[in-house]
Amino acid sequence: MSQLPIVSVLPELFDVIDTHASVILQAPPGAGKSTLLPLELVRQARLPGRIIMLEPRRLAARNIASFLARQLGEQVGDRIGLRVRGESRTSARTRLEIVTEGVLTRMLQQDPELAGVSLVIFDEFHERSLHADTALAFAIESQQGLREDLKLLIMSATLDGMALEALLPDAPVIRSEGRGFPIDYHYRPANRQQWLEPQVGAVVLEALATHSGSALVFLPGQGEIERLAQWLEGKLPDDVRLAPLYGRLDMVAQQAAIEPAPAGRRKLVLTTNVAETSLTIEGVSVVIDSGLERRASFDLKSGVTRLETRQIAKASATQRAGRAGRLGPGVCYRLWSSEGQARLAEQSPPDILTQELTGLLLDAAQWGARVESLPLLDMPPAAALASARRLLVALGAMKAEGEPQLTPAGRAMAAIGTHPRLARMLLRAKALETEGLTGIVADAAFLVALLEEDLRGSERLSVLFHRRLGALRQGAARWFERLGVRPGQAQGQWLGLLCALAWPDRVGKLRSGSRYQLSGGVSCDLVEGHPCQGQAALVAVEMGQNERGSRIFIAEPVELDELVRQLPELVSERQWFDWDEREERVRAERQQVLGELVLSQRPLTELSDEQKGRCLLQGIRRKGLHVLPWDESSEGLRARLRCAADWLPDEGWPAMDDDSLLARLEEWLLPAVSGMTRLEQLKRLNLVEVLRQSLPWPLPKRLDEALPSHFQAPTGSRVRIRYEPGQAPVIPVRIQEMFGQASTPCVADGRVPLVVELLSPAQRPLQITADLAAFWAGSYEQVKKEMKGRYPRHYWPDNPLEAMPTRVTKKKMGI
Repeated sequence: MSQLPIVSVLPELFDVIDTHASVILQAPPGAGKSTLLPLELVRQARLPGRIIMLEPRRLAARNIASFLARQLGEQVGDRIGLRVRGESRTSARTRLEIVTEGVLTRMLQQDPELAGVSLVIFDEFHERSLHADTALAFAIESQQGLREDLKLLIMSATLDGMALEALLPDAPVIRSEGRGFPIDYHYRPANRQQWLEPQVGAVVLEALATHSGSALVFLPGQGEIERLAQWLEGKLPDDVRLAPLYGRLDMVAQQAAIEPAPAGRRKLVLTTNVAETSLTIEGVSVVIDSGLERRASFDLKSGVTRLETRQIAKASATQRAGRAGRLGPGVCYRLWSSEGQARLAEQSPPDILTQELTGLLLDAAQWGARVESLPLLDMPPAAALASARRLLVALGAMKAEGEPQLTPAGRAMAAIGTHPRLARMLLRAKALETEGLTGIVADAAFLVALLEEDLRGSERLSVLFHRRLGALRQGAARWFERLGVRPGQAQGQWLGLLCALAWPDRVGKLRSGSRYQLSGGVSCDLVEGHPCQGQAALVAVEMGQNERGSRIFIAEPVELDELVRQLPELVSERQWFDWDEREERVRAERQQVLGELVLSQRPLTELSDEQKGRCLLQGIRRKGLHVLPWDESSEGLRARLRCAADWLPDEGWPAMDDDSLLARLEEWLLPAVSGMTRLEQLKRLNLVEVLRQSLPWPLPKRLDEALPSHFQAPTGSRVRIRYEPGQAPVIPVRIQEMFGQASTPCVADGRVPLVVELLSPAQRPLQITADLAAFWAGSYEQVKKEMKGRYPRHYWPDNPLEAMPTRVTKKKMGI
């Protein structure tokens, strides 16, 4: 431990921790930032209060806590404490508490001052998880508003691409060297169109045959680990023991993967990105990297969080390779090309830009802040926040109007400490139990314990529930305690209702085959061969997405009549006005709906003129604006308005493109079509008047002044100006009518010159110019020579600027 690189910067680091509120530490893997640094803080008792160290992963948190406690000759729970989901080992003697991300956020919510805490350490901050970003924002606000003496230490393997120094401008940055031995790189590009496991397996066998020492293989997920282990069965050297390592493994199996191999043997560890940071696996000198990872990404359109298998970033590739050079020179096999390495993205995008934000919005509202006002490194997308708010409103956690404020139910959900969907399920189950639904709380507690696991495959939820029932008891006990009720035994009779409470937007009604219409408004299919095939209604619990659309993997059948009876809060009535495409007339109904699912309907016979007009607008939306009676005048007015928006952009002109007009039909067209019920009645519309009346005052007058429909020629003729968005306006006019016009006429307050299309007496184009003065002084002479012989009866003066403009022949002019 005394040889770790972090040792050389500890004196400087401790000095700045003493004198600054926030400190940034950059230290590569192997420097000792996660182990020796916190250990020395405890040994030296430099701080009066406790130290909280945030670790992104439970596996790393447990491993670090156990390692540090052993260094002190103690058990976890003495000076080194641990608090992760479902497990807490601390005591009055605890000086350093290692926690995972959701735990720190709850600690801050329950006690914003973090009383008794002197220092909060954010380890592996470069991973940029959503919880870490949120907890840091809350900690900064706590420090600035409540606890000037609270200290923050942000530790990261790299600062590239992060704005930490901008977020914390007064924080000194301390940089430590890593402990890395030379690494020999071998590139073995894999064919991504073929199965991954045999290609990785071949490289594994090559590496084990060529090099001594244990090997670490990085794969995207559990499925690939299990398939590769099966492929390698019977092929490994006798001295190699295979050990999987991923998040869902039990603690005994995880520890077996981390511990050194027995003397005279080697170990082959098949892992995911859980082993990228914070874990040291003894004896590893060879890394085989598939170059892939599995990350969650939220799709706004479908509302589905999908797990994507994608190429890792350079930062991850460096972290993985570094595992081979911790104890001595190492070797890294990469299943991509050296050219591909140069093309890798520098960093993976932070979770706050790619994941579902319901938890963040709930946390921020509970904290009493808008997300946009929090000190975050990256602001989340506005559309993702809007989607999160819609879900919280649907769950009854947030008010629909005004500032994002929690309802009493929302505050209770936030206090439960799980995803808002599951929190809503638990709280409503407690209320429903008192209303006579015996056993629903027990079903809910066991179901939440199941849903917090990483569910896989395509299955009916109740089958998974009963299969795992015995193993869920410990997880369920935590939820019985949180709800303040006596533990009970689950029977699984209320699973469909409970799923509808958690996923009110995913109640599905069979449309045809395996396709379901969901209450959230999207359609999706059951995966092929799903046991719920043919069910009239279900709740989609686990969904995914591919190029063919959304897919349902885990679902539970439900009776819609029972939902209406037992959960009336999910059902509402609405008046529905629509357009009957087949009969081309308005249709109006009173509907009982669950979200966007229509459960029953009956006709509405008496409609107001406005309601009839709204129905007609739906028909126009579906068919397009071409069903309206456009003519040259109305099209010209639209073009003028679009040009006005381009040339006079600060004056509030409404958008006039097709998409905008369709989106705003109620604003500009509804008053004109109220009372109409059929498309043929639209022929009566005067669209020029409709559009002009929709403009706010004083835009109609301003339009006529700045972009007139006609140009008055020197002869007095009114010439229509041709406006076209993105192009200069044009006037076609006979050359004789422009005599005496020295300068080019303009529109838009002189900003935009007209293009003058000069015509012959026979209305044929002679010249097109945007500079009349240059034309008169230059090419007019050539035009005059050519045209004088062709049109001898018309006036062709030698000096057009001093000549009288005319619409008639020389004879009528008296020449």
